[in-house]
Amino acid sequence: MVMRRWDPFIELRRMQENMDHLWRGFSQPSGNNGEMEGWAIPLDVVQEGENIVVHASLPGVNPSDLNVTIENDVLTIRGQTAGENERQEGNYLMRERHTGSFHRSLRLPDTLDVEKAQTTYDHGVLTVAFPKVEAKQARQLPINVGGGSQVIEGENSEA
Repeated sequence: MVMRRWDPFIELRRMQENMDHLWRGFSQPSGNNGEMEGWAIPLDVVQEGENIVVHASLPGVNPSDLNVTIENDVLTIRGQTAGENERQEGNYLMRERHTGSFHRSLRLPDTLDVEKAQTTYDHGVLTVAFPKVEAKQARQLPINVGGGSQVIEGENSEA
């Protein structure tokens, strides 16, 4: 049994934190020029073989509205979605689909060959694949035993 100090207001604090989190999602801070800052793009970064692959979820975004740049080892994805031209006869009760400008920047490690990056856009997912720089790929070294008379090579080494 774990002893825990009783706090009569803990549930109220949790509810307040949840409400604060909810309201932060509705309001966006103003940028320096008075425009609304863009929403952050959800990303997955995975290692596939010798490549590092970035998947960005951009459902409903026209590929011609995307701008993908790499500068000083920083990948930046920018764009804008047009607001839907729907008649609004009432107030939104819930709005989770983002409209307007968006951006996401990701610092890339120096082990990637940014000159050979390849991008694709399919079914609302932007994919940017980076091969690793060959000189920085891990390689297995043979181990010399004793005075160098015997060489042990690892299981995955190529001879």
